[in-house]
Amino acid sequence: MRAAGLVLLVLVGALFFYSSAELPPTGDPGSPPATHVSPRYIEAAYKETGTINLVTAVLADYRGYDTLGETVVIFTAGIAAILILAGLAERREEP
Repeated sequence: MRAAGLVLLVLVGALFFYSSAELPPTGDPGSPPATHVSPRYIEAAYKETGTINLVTAVLADYRGYDTLGETVVIFTAGIAAILILAGLAERREEP
């Protein structure tokens, strides 16, 4: 069973490395996000959102649902950590 897991891990890792070779280099000014998405945000953010700060416009207006999802995940992880630590503290107090 461990051998099958190891083979699967190696295959998935190889797939990740193979697919990452097709990505543009970091900071490439000719990449699609740099040529299509960024200029659109820079040129139209104030007109479409009414927000002066570009970062706030992108995070709160253009990617609002994504930011909300990330906030929910972090909140849930925090609550889970508190509940786990509270459960450990109760176990230590029992004789």
